[in-house]
Amino acid sequence: MDTIQKLRIYMEEKKVDSFFVAKPANVRYISSYTGEDSYLFITQKKQFFITDPRYTEQASYECPDYEVVNWRTPNNTIGMTVQRLASEEGAKTIAFEEDHLTFSFYESIRSQGEAEMVPTVNVIEEFRSVKNSEEEGYLRAACEIASRAFDKIIKDIRVGMTEKELASRLSHYMVMEGADTKPYGGILISGARTSLLHGIPSSKAIEYGDFVLMDYGCQFNGYLSDMTRTVVVGKATEKQKEVYNLCRQMTEDVEAAIKPGVTGTECYEASLKAIKDTEYLNYNYGGIGHGVGLFVHELPFIGSNSKDVLQEGNIMTVEPGIYIPGWGGVRVEDQGLVTAKGYENLISATHELIEL
Repeated sequence: MDTIQKLRIYMEEKKVDSFFVAKPANVRYISSYTGEDSYLFITQKKQFFITDPRYTEQASYECPDYEVVNWRTPNNTIGMTVQRLASEEGAKTIAFEEDHLTFSFYESIRSQGEAEMVPTVNVIEEFRSVKNSEEEGYLRAACEIASRAFDKIIKDIRVGMTEKELASRLSHYMVMEGADTKPYGGILISGARTSLLHGIPSSKAIEYGDFVLMDYGCQFNGYLSDMTRTVVVGKATEKQKEVYNLCRQMTEDVEAAIKPGVTGTECYEASLKAIKDTEYLNYNYGGIGHGVGLFVHELPFIGSNSKDVLQEGNIMTVEPGIYIPGWGGVRVEDQGLVTAKGYENLISATHELIEL
């Protein structure tokens, strides 16, 4: 069953006449369109692809099953176009993605006609959370590219090199290995800055004895990889070894707990086994994993309050960490497939502590 069919079943069950799709990843997932500035309007019988003249030709090639509609005409708006289509198709209700549309965008549609706007949350995202074989292939390729880039970048790390320079080289390696030409921004930080969960590369020079934390990934045919490895420049201290090995154990404990039917909270609790009797218990973070696909953070989530139930076909990260302000942090992150037997890690980079 394709996504359009699933969406129409949902619409019938919820008694809504049409669905306006605006989130870019959802537009791509449903239509396979690879461009920008586009929207879908779907009824029980028809599907419309709404865009402007820059993309109408591309849309006609990539989305042959859609009626392509150019909204950018004199005295017209997207909102007017959506309400006109609703009127022409007899749709009295329009479902929309509540978590994506701004209030002004919502108002620009609602105010232009009689069709009632009906908010929804995560309808298409739920479909996206279970990957088909084609998506799995793209995600495997993205993980392989990221893993090969890691093998290359660790040969480049030198004292005196800046975080920004290292991040630039890493992006270059991923493109050279076959990634899409728009690698997304990653986290590449060193020294005491490694305690920053989402730190961005800076002009800080790498020093002897630093942890270097690299959280990054790439796109392959639009699908993403996401991995983290933490290495030491020089010889690791005993504390660095202790923290690293605890973090590695946390990752491996979560991966061992993953199987269809378990919740995100149950997986999170598995991460605490290694540190529950240590001084590092309060230096972890409540969110330690997420689905990955066309967007880097997708359903399901692993965390202290996650009720998400894992399913066979989910592709998701496992990324517990230990973060000590003023000292540094460690994260060992994999991305893998939830199978009937458990968790298949798609990242080939070693879990062993690397001393450069």
